[in-house]
Amino acid sequence: MKSLVIVAHGSKREHSNNEVFELMNSLQHKIKDEYPIIESSFLEFASPSIPKAIELCIQQGATQIKVLPYFLSAGKHVHKDIPQEAERAAMNNENISVEVLPHLGSSQMMVELLHKALIPHETTNRTIAN
Repeated sequence: MKSLVIVAHGSKREHSNNEVFELMNSLQHKIKDEYPIIESSFLEFASPSIPKAIELCIQQGATQIKVLPYFLSAGKHVHKDIPQEAERAAMNNENISVEVLPHLGSSQMMVELLHKALIPHETTNRTIAN
């Protein structure tokens, strides 16, 4: 069974972490046929960790786990930390496939999303005073 783990940075601010859980819940309704199991995880300051989220997926019957870095740019966390954590979890579970997907910011759909987000603001001529 396929599952998805969304990986965010994590924040000391609880509200910011809750936004990731809210995203996960909203996404779950849209992609439940493709990914019946979805978990969120964090690198720092919040729980669950990547290995814990992967373990939660396995406990629910996952055999294929896709890890989505919820990051806009490909820094150290995207290139090093997330793959290392995912690989460590995969080594502990021989019969489980774990794949790290490209980070969110690498998607060409981000350009379209930003464009759509900016269009409503083009009609308002707000100027920020210096």
